[in-house]
Amino acid sequence: MKVRQAMSSTPPPASGVSAREIDVAYGRDVVVRAASIRLGAGTVTALIGPNGSGKSTLLRALARLHPPVAGEVTFADGADLRALSGKDLARRITLLSQHRTTPGGLSVRELVEFGRHPHRSRWGGHDSEGPAAVERAMELTGLTAIADRPVQALSGGQAQRAWLASCLAQDTALLLLDEPTTYLDLRYQVEILDLVRDLADQHGVGVGVVLHDLDQAAAVADHMYLLEEGRVTAEGTPADVLTTANLTRAYGIRVEVAADPAGGRVRTRAVGRFNGAVPRPSA
Repeated sequence: MKVRQAMSSTPPPASGVSAREIDVAYGRDVVVRAASIRLGAGTVTALIGPNGSGKSTLLRALARLHPPVAGEVTFADGADLRALSGKDLARRITLLSQHRTTPGGLSVRELVEFGRHPHRSRWGGHDSEGPAAVERAMELTGLTAIADRPVQALSGGQAQRAWLASCLAQDTALLLLDEPTTYLDLRYQVEILDLVRDLADQHGVGVGVVLHDLDQAAAVADHMYLLEEGRVTAEGTPADVLTTANLTRAYGIRVEVAADPAGGRVRTRAVGRFNGAVPRPSA
């Protein structure tokens, strides 16, 4: 799955976004505390950590779906997250979230076309680049052959790809992905992660991605943040963050780390009762 064409002929706003010492809360319950992260142009940044550590909440805060209650979020051109109009923000950054409600009665193509909303006037005016962007997004996600199929008839993996295509059609310089490989079979997991790398390497898109699979994160990311109980506890390259000490502490189970002899990337192995050093008793 390769990005063969430029994503847009319209120059995007200056890419890159930085969060500094932000707190994010649900009511009085602060779930992300003093988090500082940066997503840079042409860089894939992975957020990892156990369930409930604040990864998805932090990603949503960068897209202003859950605004921080403290700290600041600014873009590379100095624009403040809080001051941007909804349309201006949607031209800069887009988020593929875990939880989505798919409207009924739509085809795949119509769902993907929703991604063009920031590029249209208030009354749905002309969008000269829209048709090409929609077709390109469906091609990249392997949906062209089912473009006219009702979204409600899709499998979980197909629906996941349709929502990703809608994000790609939005054509932003920053792309946030919350567990994008969920529901996908092995082929499309690999192809989505290849697409993520192509977007960063060939088109300078800054990608922030939440992943539970640590080996996938190690393979795709340039930079990583490890979160525990709402705090960033480690950051750096995959080799810096994915250490036995860091992962064993964060996940509460021994996680062994080694270099993959085939490519030198970090590989991890969580050690449990059935894959540890002690042989299982024979039947």
